[in-house]
Amino acid sequence: MTKVLSAPDARRQEKLQAFDRLLTIMDELRENCPWDKKQTLESLRHLTIEETYELSDSILEGDLPEIRKELGDLMLHMVFYARIASEKKAFDVADVLNGICDKLIERHPHIYGDVVANDEETVKANWEKIKLKSGNKSVLEGVPKSLPALVKAIRIQDKARGVGFDWEKKEQVWEKVEEEMQEFKKEFNAERNEPINKEKAMAEFGDLLFSLVNYARFIDIDPEEALERTNKKFIKRFQYLETESAKDGKKMGEMTLAEMDVYWNRAKTLK
Repeated sequence: MTKVLSAPDARRQEKLQAFDRLLTIMDELRENCPWDKKQTLESLRHLTIEETYELSDSILEGDLPEIRKELGDLMLHMVFYARIASEKKAFDVADVLNGICDKLIERHPHIYGDVVANDEETVKANWEKIKLKSGNKSVLEGVPKSLPALVKAIRIQDKARGVGFDWEKKEQVWEKVEEEMQEFKKEFNAERNEPINKEKAMAEFGDLLFSLVNYARFIDIDPEEALERTNKKFIKRFQYLETESAKDGKKMGEMTLAEMDVYWNRAKTLK
């Protein structure tokens, strides 16, 4: 007798079939397409980074159809890397998937073991402790060196917090922000307009940014997302300035700052 699948089980079968279809297509492309045959782990790397940023853009835009498309592009890359590695007899996609499954089970003892963790902070702390037991020499070892500096600051602070190295109250963090602001102002000599020691000023500016990232974390703001939203807002307003001034027969680079400010202030009133 044939078992009739329930709706959730039927959907699981569709997912498995879709993944199997992707594996089949990947095999066919790797064996028959001139471009796909040439690709290496190294040649795909910069393309994967580009795809990741495209996914990030679609998430910030809240564009679910585009997120779906970008996830597909990234999924293709993951399968592509695994296919190349299998040709080198290093590992295949099954090894990759089983590896992450084993890792998730090991690092969630509150789900798959007898450890109790009733809040997010406890889960994070347990995660970092397990990583240290697994052979990591430093809590910060898992932070990629090539991460953009702002994102890296967020990850460093998150990981330090996971083992209890953190401020207790947001007021303490804000005091640190103000302290760093004063130190930067002193090095920059903003009021006296004197020559500055660029190296010292840069160091103080870095400390100020780091402390602001820390404060943002305490009030549950993602600094990377906040800055990107501001970038997008500036781009929108500046492009309005360009477009509307051109309609009036004016050219960028030939207007005074006061003239440009008229369009800029108009742009600020738009949603």
